Amino acid sequence: MAEYVKTHPDDEIDKLDLYQVDFPEIDGDVLSAWDELTSGTRFGDLTSAQQVKVAEFNASTDQFLAADKIVIANPLINLMVPTKLKAWIDTICVAGKTFKYTDTGAAIPLTSGKKAMHIQAAGGKYNNQDFGTQYVKGILNFVGLQSVQKISIEGMDHFPEQAEQIVADAETEARKVADEF
Repeated sequence: MAEYVKTHPDDEIDKLDLYQVDFPEIDGDVLSAWDELTSGTRFGDLTSAQQVKVAEFNASTDQFLAADKIVIANPLINLMVPTKLKAWIDTICVAGKTFKYTDTGAAIPLTSGKKAMHIQAAGGKYNNQDFGTQYVKGILNFVGLQSVQKISIEGMDHFPEQAEQIVADAETEARKVADEF
């Protein structure tokens, strides 16, 4: 981040730390709110819990749509992204906003011109073939982001004697990528 700020001083950066906020998940309140809104209920007539969760969900979608560049940094947990990241991904995969269905039922992306960087740490060595990497790239491609770069920090548990070097190599790569991103 520090390197990116040095080389892109005019860029506005919005940071969202999913572990530091109460991020909305698609739960019973959100599902019932969507049902009610679809059937004509006014937003103001939803329960207060529904209003808060739907507003937070929509705000996250809008934040994603407004961004030119997206950086996702996560650990790989049980071969997948953390549940909080999955909740965020739900907010960027919204029919009618980030993709739409054609008359034949095919999905087409509505998001274009964005760049993404996915940084992922894993204790094992997966060579970017893990489910987390494939899921993040697949979803970003699905909504229209075709430029998805990846920095992998893999093998620290499998090769503990190399952990410091693995991290140092990833930091060097991140600094290089930050200049071009």
